[in-house]
Amino acid sequence: MGVEGGMKCVKYLLFFFNFIFWLCGLALIVVGILVQMALHNTFMIRDASASGAPIVLIGIGVVIFFIAFFGCCGAWKENYCMVTTFAVLISLVIIVEIAAAIAGYVFRNKLSAVVQDSLTEMIQKYNNGTADFKRSVDQLQEDLKCCGVNSSSDWRSFRPEGNSVPDSCCVNVSKSCGQGAMTNPAKVYQKGCHDAMVALLKKNIQWVIVAALVIAFLQIMGIVFACMLMRGIRSGYEVM
Repeated sequence: MGVEGGMKCVKYLLFFFNFIFWLCGLALIVVGILVQMALHNTFMIRDASASGAPIVLIGIGVVIFFIAFFGCCGAWKENYCMVTTFAVLISLVIIVEIAAAIAGYVFRNKLSAVVQDSLTEMIQKYNNGTADFKRSVDQLQEDLKCCGVNSSSDWRSFRPEGNSVPDSCCVNVSKSCGQGAMTNPAKVYQKGCHDAMVALLKKNIQWVIVAALVIAFLQIMGIVFACMLMRGIRSGYEVM
């Protein structure tokens, strides 16, 4: 009777952990989409390698979403085959997550160069860009309180006289406030956006790593409970 009670507890714990997995999968999908949108719309990073991490996040989220549902059914019905398949699939997901973590670490090391290239391209395309593109660039500079890539002088080709910057570079934004004020620290931010953007992205990456560690812990616990339940089912214990 003691073993039966223990197996019943494992069964419900596995069901509970799978419900948490389901929520984690949904969260990964949402985070992946938000990161992808931030990189390509808000930060306008066009480097293909930058899309790797959010796409992997979305992919893993979708897989976990369905695996968790599969695991819930296996635990509730006490189906040995379904629980075994769940444990194997979760193990494969952990392997993929390790590969994604390595890829993310590699991207972290080249983050500075990617941001540098993306911001340079952003400035070069500003004058001929669409209204939405210009609005995104202006919003970026206003939010980060910066101007240009490394300094305000990166906007020297913005106007023919070479001494004007977009109004979004101004300390107090107003119409034509950037006209002829490129090197005026009282009117225009002199610090470029590169360092501010890299710092922001690294901070966000740290939160993603923390979330990944929490999810990995839950996945390992899920595998442990699945193996315990598999052993109970295979031994012929009644866990209903």
